[in-house]
Amino acid sequence: MTLEFAPASDTALPLWPVWSDEDLPPEAGTWPGACGFAGKTGQICLLPDSDGGLRGALLGLGERAQAARDRFPLARAQGLPKGDWRLAALPSGLDPDRLILGWLLGQYRFTRYKGAPLQGPRLVCPDGVDGPRLLAIAEAEFLTRDLINTPASDLGPDRLEAAARALANQIGARVEVISGTALVKQNFPLIHAVGRAAASEPRLIDIRLGDAGPMLTIVGKGVCFDTGGLNLKPGASMGLMKKDMGGAATALGLLKMLAGTGAAAGLRIRVLIPAVENSVAGNAFRPGDVLSSRKGLSVEVNNTDAEGRLVLADAMTYAAEENPDLMISLATLTGAARVALGPDLPPLYCDDDATALALQQAGMAVGDPLWRMPFWDAYEPQIEPAIADLDNAPSGGMAGSITAALFLRRFAEGAGRYAHLDIYGWQPVAAPGRPKGGVGQGARAILAALPRLF
Repeated sequence: MTLEFAPASDTALPLWPVWSDEDLPPEAGTWPGACGFAGKTGQICLLPDSDGGLRGALLGLGERAQAARDRFPLARAQGLPKGDWRLAALPSGLDPDRLILGWLLGQYRFTRYKGAPLQGPRLVCPDGVDGPRLLAIAEAEFLTRDLINTPASDLGPDRLEAAARALANQIGARVEVISGTALVKQNFPLIHAVGRAAASEPRLIDIRLGDAGPMLTIVGKGVCFDTGGLNLKPGASMGLMKKDMGGAATALGLLKMLAGTGAAAGLRIRVLIPAVENSVAGNAFRPGDVLSSRKGLSVEVNNTDAEGRLVLADAMTYAAEENPDLMISLATLTGAARVALGPDLPPLYCDDDATALALQQAGMAVGDPLWRMPFWDAYEPQIEPAIADLDNAPSGGMAGSITAALFLRRFAEGAGRYAHLDIYGWQPVAAPGRPKGGVGQGARAILAALPRLF
C-alpha cells in the first residue's frame, strides 16, 4: 500500500462530513432522507448521479456532544469506494490536521503474512493543511505498528537491531551496538543477565541524530518476547508478549517522526534500546538473585517477570551519564497501569510540572492522550528490600505502576528532566484509525509538545 494524497483535480468526488444535528448540504438533495441517513457516527450515504454513477457522499459524524469519543472520525471514510475524494467542507469544531491524519491512519493494514496491501480511497489534502508533515507522522506510526505486530520469530533482538539500522540509514543517523558478552565487559550487567538465556544475544542499540542543540534522549524497552523467565507466565498471559518491545517500536517511530517532520532540527536526539528476549534456559537469571547494575546499585530479583525495569535501568544510567536536557522512557512496563487506566490511556510520570503539563496538553490536543500519575515518594520503601539496594518486584501488588516508575527514577539521576510513559502498545478492540493490534502511544504527544519542551 502506498500512503499518499490524491492530486487536486476536478474528478475527485466531494465528501461532506456532517453532524447528526445539522442540516444536510443542499447538494445532497432528497436522496439521503429517502435512504434513512441521519448523520449517525460512521454512517455513509453514497449520492448517485443521473446516470447511476457517483456524484459524492455523506459521512455521519454523530452527535457533537459525543465527539470526544471518536478520536479519528474521518478514518471511518475508509468504507468509501476506491477512488479520489475531496472534502467539500471541513466540519466545524474539529481540528483539520487531526481530521486528515485520521484518514491516513485509517489506511493501515498489517499484510506481512496474509493478503496484499490494499489501495483504498484517496483524499485530496485540503488547503491550509500540511500534507507532507501528516504523511511523515502516519508513516512513522505505521513503522511502530509493523514492528509490534511482527512476531518474535521474525523480530528478535537481532532483527530489531536491523530495523533500527535501516531507519538510521534512511534518516542519516549514527548507530552503535554493544552485544553479547561485551555488555558485561562494558558494564551493562542487567541487560546481559535478562537476555543471556535467549538464542539471540542481548544488545544495547544506541542511535544518534544531530550534533548541536539541546539533547533529547529516548529510552525504549525492547523485550522482543517475554516468557516471564523462570517465573513463567501462563499461556493466556504470554500470548501478546511479542508486543513487549512496544516501547522500542514507539521510540523508533518517534525518531522517524522527528526526522520526517523536521522537528529534529536544532536538537541532539539519542535513542537507546536495550533489546533482549526474556527466555528460559539453564543460564537464565533466577528469583532471589542479587544483580549489580551499571549505576552500582544492587537489585534483588523477586520476580523474573519484572525484567523490563532491569534492562531499562542500565540503559537509562548510560543515557544519564551524558546529562541530557530531557530523558523519556517508553515501556510496556506494568499490568497495574492497565488496571488503573485501561489500554487507551498511558500513565505519565514526571516531577517537572511544566514538562508534564506540556506533554499532557499536547497529547490531548492531537489525540494521543496521557494521564499524569505521581512519583509518590511515600512508596519508596516498597522498592528497598532487606538484602539489596532495590527490589525489582515489591510484594503486595499495590501501586505497581508507581513503584515501577520509582524504580526507574533511581537511574535517571543526571538528566535535566525525566518523564516515564507506561504504555500498552496494543489496541485490543478495533477503533477508527486504530485497527486491532500494535499501536504507538506517546510519540505524537512528544512531537506536539516539543516547542514547549525546549
